[in-house]
Order: sequence, then structure tokens, then C-alpha cells
Amino acid sequence: MVTQDWLTDAVLYIYALSLLFFVSDAASGNRSAKKVGTGLLVFVWILQGIFILVLLHDRFTVPTLTLRDFLFIVSWLLVSASLILNRLMRAELLVLLVNVVGFAVLALNLIERPKQSMELEPWEVARRLLIVHVSLITLAFALLTIAAILALMYMFLHRKLKAKKWSHVMSRMPSLEWIDQFAYRTSLIGIPLLLLSLSTGTVALLLDKSPEQLLDEKVLLSFGAAILYVVYLIRRVASLDDGAKLAVWNMLGYALLVTGFFASSLSSFHQLL
Repeated sequence: MVTQDWLTDAVLYIYALSLLFFVSDAASGNRSAKKVGTGLLVFVWILQGIFILVLLHDRFTVPTLTLRDFLFIVSWLLVSASLILNRLMRAELLVLLVNVVGFAVLALNLIERPKQSMELEPWEVARRLLIVHVSLITLAFALLTIAAILALMYMFLHRKLKAKKWSHVMSRMPSLEWIDQFAYRTSLIGIPLLLLSLSTGTVALLLDKSPEQLLDEKVLLSFGAAILYVVYLIRRVASLDDGAKLAVWNMLGYALLVTGFFASSLSSFHQLL
């Protein structure tokens, strides 16, 4: 066993095998490989779902989420999104990239340290709000990760087309218009979830009479990411920028969100150690 958790091992190995089949499909258009990869991915999704059900049962009344738990949920959400994409449209490369990120997120579970947790102070009055806050930020992070992947795809494809450098990889990608539209739609869901998570966290701090925590570096980075995302939405709706510039706004927001998420050493509370 690579880890001390047989379920994590099983999911990790099957997930890796699934990726190999998706790579084969993306590289050569092997339909059989796609079917096998999809079947393995469904099995991964089921195993992760079992883990999450156990997690929810154990932690429903406790506002404490371990780093492993958080990453497992994000990975499961990415797997869910890739299965939906794989079912609804022909976007093999996008499905592959989403799963590569999902696998990387899951692999971080291998970093096992004693007492490694993201602990939220047990504000009794705000207990339910904190549970909602964690749920919303997890959903938002997964959706905005997909939006960021799409933004990267857009930037790559736009640069190649502008330079008139065609490749086989580009033939496996959807059109620029499709990427831009889907990135926008994904962000249109993820950004409100992010704003809702920040609002519930803010209310929890105020109820706990800890307004000074709003000046915490990690909180400020999260609010900064939210502002960039709002700017992205405004410029997208008002058609102030072209697709390439919008992709940059999208990536800037995600970069700041990830920076805030992993800047545990800067935060005075609910740290990821």
C-alpha cells in the first residue's frame, strides 16, 4: 500500500489507469480506450462517493475538515464534472485535463503528516454557518478549477491559431467560442458560490465577535480573488474584452484564489498545515 488507507490506494490506482486510457483516446481517437477509461472513472466516482458519505456521517456536527477530506471532495467534484462533460459533448482533451487536475488533487492525499488538518474555531453560535461556508467554498473551488482549465485551453488554442501553427492536439480541442462560453457558464455558477461562501464566513466571524479576523491575510486574498472574478463577469457581460483578455482575468482570479487557499502560514485561523 502506498498510503495507510486502502480506499485512497484503490481510488488512486484505478484513477491512474483510467487516465492512461483517456490519454490513448485523446492521442489517437481510440473509442475502445475511451469506453474502458470511462468505466474505470465511474468506479472511481463510486468509491469516492462512498468515502464522502462516511465523511459526512462522521463530521456533520463538527466544524473541522482535514486537508485530506477537502482534497478528496474537490477531486470527487472534478470527476463528476468530467463524467458529465464526457457524456454531453465531444471534448476529450477537456475531460482529460479535468481528470489530470483531479488526479493531482487526489494525489496530494499522499502527503500524510501527523495532525494535518484545517480546523475552524468551534464558534458555537456560527456552527451551522461554518458547515455551509466550507461546503460552498469546496463547490466553488471545484467549479472555478474547471473554469481555469478552460481559460488555459483558450489561451493555448488562441496563440496557436494566431501563429497559424496547427497540430493534432488542436483537433482534439473544442472551438474557441465553445471554450469561452463554457468557461463563462462555469464561472457564472462558481463565482456566486464563492461570494456566498465568503458572506457566510463573514457572518460567522461577526456572530463570534471576531471582526478583526476579516483582516486576516488569507481572508483578504480570498476577497481579492472574488473581486477579480466579479470584474471578469462584468467585462464578459459588457463585452469590454475579447476572449483572450477574459481568459487572463479568469486566470488571475484563480491564481489569487489558489494563493489564498495555500497561504496557510499567513492565516491566523482555519489553517491548512
